[in-house]
Amino acid sequence: MARKYSKSAGNYVRKAMKKRKSGKLRSGRSGKKVKSRKQAIAIGLSEARRKGKKVPKKGKSRSRKRRSRKKKT
Repeated sequence: MARKYSKSAGNYVRKAMKKRKSGKLRSGRSGKKVKSRKQAIAIGLSEARRKGKKVPKKGKSRSRKRRSRKKKT
């Protein structure tokens, strides 16, 4: 089976994780410090995607679906 992500894409993620650990990784427009591990991985993958490495396309936004609860009357 073929690899989903290229090795070089993994290097971008590794660098992003290292930056996060040292407290130097910042998010896009706002420039806030990144604390979340998942966000650091996402930043690494998007950088790899921008450089044209083999990374699957982003999925549709995965926002939480709100359940409509019936009120007891």
